Amino acid sequence: GDGGFSLLQSLCLSVGVPGLRRPHTLYPWHRVLAPGRVRRAWVIPPISVSENHKRLPFPLVQIKSDKQQLGGIIYSIQGPGVDEEPRGIFSIDKFTGKVSLNAVLDREKTDRFRLRAFALDLGGSTLEEPTDLEIVVVDQNDNRPVFRQEVFTGQVLEGAVPGTYVTRAEATDADDPETDNAALRYSILEQGGPQLFSIDPHTGEIRTVQVGLDREVVAVYNLTLQVADMSGDGLTATASAIITLEDVNDNAPEFTRGQFFLEATEAVSGVDVGRLEVEDRDLPGSPNWVARFTILEGDPDGQFAIRTDPKTNEGVLSVVKPLDYESRERYDLKVAAQNEAPLQAAAPRAERGQARVSVQVRDVNEAPVFQQNPLRTSLAEGAAPGTPVATFSARDPDTQQPQRLSYSKDYDPEDWLQVDGATGRVQTQRVLSPASPFLKDGWYRAIILARDDASPPSTATGTLSVEILEVNDHAPELSPPWGSLCSTPEQGSGLLLGATDEDLPPHGAPFHFQLSPRLPELARNWSLSQVNVSHARLRPRLQVQEGLHRLSLLLGDSGQPPQQREQPLNVTVCRCGLDGACLPGAAALRAGGAGVSLGALVIVLASVILLLLLALLVALLVRCRQRSCDKRLLHGLQDDLRDNILNYDEQGGGEEDQDAYDMDQLRHPAELAALGAPLGRPSLRRDAPFSRPHPQAPRVLPTSPSDIADFINEGLEAVDSDPAVPPYDTALIYDYEGDGSVAGTLSSILSSLGDEDADYSCLWDWGPRFARLADLYGPREGTREEAF
Repeated sequence: GDGGFSLLQSLCLSVGVPGLRRPHTLYPWHRVLAPGRVRRAWVIPPISVSENHKRLPFPLVQIKSDKQQLGGIIYSIQGPGVDEEPRGIFSIDKFTGKVSLNAVLDREKTDRFRLRAFALDLGGSTLEEPTDLEIVVVDQNDNRPVFRQEVFTGQVLEGAVPGTYVTRAEATDADDPETDNAALRYSILEQGGPQLFSIDPHTGEIRTVQVGLDREVVAVYNLTLQVADMSGDGLTATASAIITLEDVNDNAPEFTRGQFFLEATEAVSGVDVGRLEVEDRDLPGSPNWVARFTILEGDPDGQFAIRTDPKTNEGVLSVVKPLDYESRERYDLKVAAQNEAPLQAAAPRAERGQARVSVQVRDVNEAPVFQQNPLRTSLAEGAAPGTPVATFSARDPDTQQPQRLSYSKDYDPEDWLQVDGATGRVQTQRVLSPASPFLKDGWYRAIILARDDASPPSTATGTLSVEILEVNDHAPELSPPWGSLCSTPEQGSGLLLGATDEDLPPHGAPFHFQLSPRLPELARNWSLSQVNVSHARLRPRLQVQEGLHRLSLLLGDSGQPPQQREQPLNVTVCRCGLDGACLPGAAALRAGGAGVSLGALVIVLASVILLLLLALLVALLVRCRQRSCDKRLLHGLQDDLRDNILNYDEQGGGEEDQDAYDMDQLRHPAELAALGAPLGRPSLRRDAPFSRPHPQAPRVLPTSPSDIADFINEGLEAVDSDPAVPPYDTALIYDYEGDGSVAGTLSSILSSLGDEDADYSCLWDWGPRFARLADLYGPREGTREEAF
């Protein structure tokens, strides 16, 4: 036509489906001009093609334009399935306009394709406007229905009425839901028993259809479900449904026996007596199964209790209060059992919901019982030995077996108390110290035992608590008993006096301060005013002379009876400055001109004592040094050494006592030879009364200075080995030895006066023991060599 479109000469609009030998020819650009109407383009209907078609390539349709002769037009298509994903499914012959299917279609992936068709001349110019070409994939039943889960679960109460909802099974089908290919139907293939459940074929809901669901008979039902498409005639799938019956309390607990016989021991509590067995068919562990026991009769005093064993559901009977065989020998209890959860109204009554329990009490030897435990009493502090404290007696509950009781102490840390073993009478056996560490807040605790004479015996323990009552036995004391104040009443704040009392309240403060009534002159010069319960202030009434003043105060407490004591107070009166404080040290002495403070006096006395001690120490050191030197001196060669050690550890009379000492040992060897007396006679020892000294052979005196060292060493060795005499270094006790001595003196002072010209150079030849002596008295070794 004039607008570039020709009239549709032949219109073949049949659907190009597989099976047609030739594709239909379409003129999508042809326009029809109807009488009285506006010219418009035809709308191409969708082209349908079946999925899963396997004869490929398959011609679908042919499109043409009437603007050019055959061979003068080039056709093309674009869109998904051609040049867009998925590519290569459709193609077109560019000269003939035939559209072909090149791949197997799957409706579940793509259910339709929308393409655009183009017509160009050989030069590439557009002959027609692009037009739409829609290809619809026709569904086939190629997908089996699938359950959403392999196992469905549900719960329903046992005994539920018909029509009770249990659970719902769901399935899906990938085929076209608008066709029978996805029309699903549900059914139950197997229930494993009576037909108690049904399933809705369209919704998959499972419900009960009959009465008689009993968990105690069947607790779990396993159903086999099926779903089929094509309204139940097509492809199928199966799944399982597990239905659990929930328990309800439709069974009451029942005792296994109508009567139980048990035995319990008297005088004990908190022990189990026996078990009561019950049966319950409901779900174990649930409130419908757990039994609760109640004692209905036979226990008016509440001496028994029943608890439930959570594992076995048995009732455990126990004694919560001690039984007494002498009071009651047998208990007949009536016990009932019921569940925690209430019983269903339709449940049958239990035949054995109650039982009889007979408890026989077994007699044993019971421990004595203190009539009052603990026993509390009080006693004044400082109670004398033998003071009665209390009678801590007990009774024996075994009235049918009379026994004798004895008492003893188990705990008495201060060993303060004495207990009468027959009566339990307690008294003190010594005075308890108020400072005892076992007094806690004024209480002393002891433990008393009461024991019977049974076999085996039983013992009771009693606690005796004694409150030690405070006694006012101490007077208050000044703290401290000295101080200082200004000499004029206008200066300073006076002297603040405090007091302490060893007694506890109420025998302590408030304290009463008073100037001694014995000395009335004190009240003329001094005033004393109470500050609080424990302090008072001392002031001078007139100007008082500076220096140390000794006052006397009378202090009293508030105890009953009150205690008071007169105590000295040393007051140092000083000249004060403008601030009311004593002037320091020397300034105070210059200002006052008289009086020494107590602190200065203490310092002076301490200094004097220290000087005396130093002088005494120096004197002792000098004397010890002199004694040490005297012992190491020899008085010339004629004063030979002795091989006998004298024993001075007795209260003898010195050298005049001829019975205790051998005077010959103090004589010169030359004198002994002239008298014809034997040398070296051993002394008698008083510390060896049953031994006699062994006779010793006379020793040959040294004839030259070189033999003296050997003579001394031999003598010392003989003395050390002789048990009849003490060793040479034994500490001796000296006493008065008489006036004068026939022996020569060893005093270094006298030796220096009488032997100024003596030659001590021979001391160097006596050995190392005399080296120190030779150094003191003899010439130096260098000098001696020069002299030679």
